[in-house]
Amino acid sequence: MHKLVLLVAALATISSTNAASSAVRMQLMHTDAGRGLTPRDLLHRMAQRSRARAERLLSQGASVPVTPGKLNNGVPDTEYLAHFSIGTPAAQPVQLTLDSGSDLIWTQCLPCVSCFHQALPVFNASLSSTFAELPCDSAACQDLPATSCRAGGSSKADDQPCRYGYSYGDGSLTFGRLVADTFAFAAGAAVPAMAFGCGLNNTGIFKSNETGIVGFGRGPLSLPSQLKVDNFSYCFTDITGSAPSPVLLGVPANVFSRDPSAVHTTPFIQNPARPSLYYLYLKGITVGSTILPIPESRFALTNNGTGGTIIDSGTCMTTFPPDVYKLVHDAFIAQARLHVFNNATATPLCFTSPPGTRPNVPRLILHLDGATLDLPRENYMFELQDADVSVTCLAVNSGGAMTIIGNYQQQNMHVLYDLANNKMSFVPAQCDMV
Repeated sequence: MHKLVLLVAALATISSTNAASSAVRMQLMHTDAGRGLTPRDLLHRMAQRSRARAERLLSQGASVPVTPGKLNNGVPDTEYLAHFSIGTPAAQPVQLTLDSGSDLIWTQCLPCVSCFHQALPVFNASLSSTFAELPCDSAACQDLPATSCRAGGSSKADDQPCRYGYSYGDGSLTFGRLVADTFAFAAGAAVPAMAFGCGLNNTGIFKSNETGIVGFGRGPLSLPSQLKVDNFSYCFTDITGSAPSPVLLGVPANVFSRDPSAVHTTPFIQNPARPSLYYLYLKGITVGSTILPIPESRFALTNNGTGGTIIDSGTCMTTFPPDVYKLVHDAFIAQARLHVFNNATATPLCFTSPPGTRPNVPRLILHLDGATLDLPRENYMFELQDADVSVTCLAVNSGGAMTIIGNYQQQNMHVLYDLANNKMSFVPAQCDMV
């Protein structure tokens, strides 16, 4: 999947913060933090991962729309890794790619017939007293798209173990057993009987040091669904900084009570063709003071389930269809009136100004159904400082038919996924204080 690579130090705890007194908390750490990367390196990695993620989300041949672990010129293609433990009494650590675009939770397990390299020990079910195989008649097995229980159109005995197969857009595969065990998070929080895949035969491009994937999608096998929470939220700190970013599962209804007038809310849209993704209704785009001449239908879902607009934690830069991107690109060139640093057709689009300066640039506003996402400069421009010139780059990409609102555009914004009421709310926030 796409990865800015934010390391999820998954401190799932029962939070006592004023933001959510009973929420399960996870801390996300940007995996580029502390690597000594220059701003130019960060921008390059962000752009590469965003383009690759968009390509994989557009793949129609996959049973789930995520590609884990690919490297693009040495850049890991994962956004977040979730760190927690499985089993009792000796909890075994795992680190799973956090993906809001899929549902299944899985990690590699012994005896591994064909597994990719991982830094952590492979999960050993024999060491856990709470481990259990799930049978064909279990609800979790029935929720899988492909299992041995229904192979070849036949039906196996209900008490037979459930074997699954999952494929991904890049041809990566995982096959294994559907099982259940206790998930142990930091600060003593533990949840028993969580269904997950024990991957025994896993092939593809898995090179971001993950042991598997944790789905945050809309299906019944995802982590939010299994925790039976009505909502979850996240708040991304500055991507160029080192402060952790919180994820909260099961926040109270009054989480935004301090300043309700600042809250924007927009409905989710269901797409039966891609049920795990979080679709929104994007109505238009403003650059500067100009509403771009783009019909609303350009952002809408088509009858066959293609196109549309999603919000995605696994994509860094927002990605527009090529014709929409060109209008945004050309509007910035026309209104900024700055020297274009790179080829005018290159992405990302960059401008230069005298060293040490921060030139004025047009505003970028996304008009959603019932909400306005008026982006602060830091959420769509990326600043570079060279010895003899300042470089300011537009942090959006050209992609495919789908519009993807990425996490760079969501920095310092508390975003609430209200699953019970099928809507999303967001408000500006100091994320390291949430």
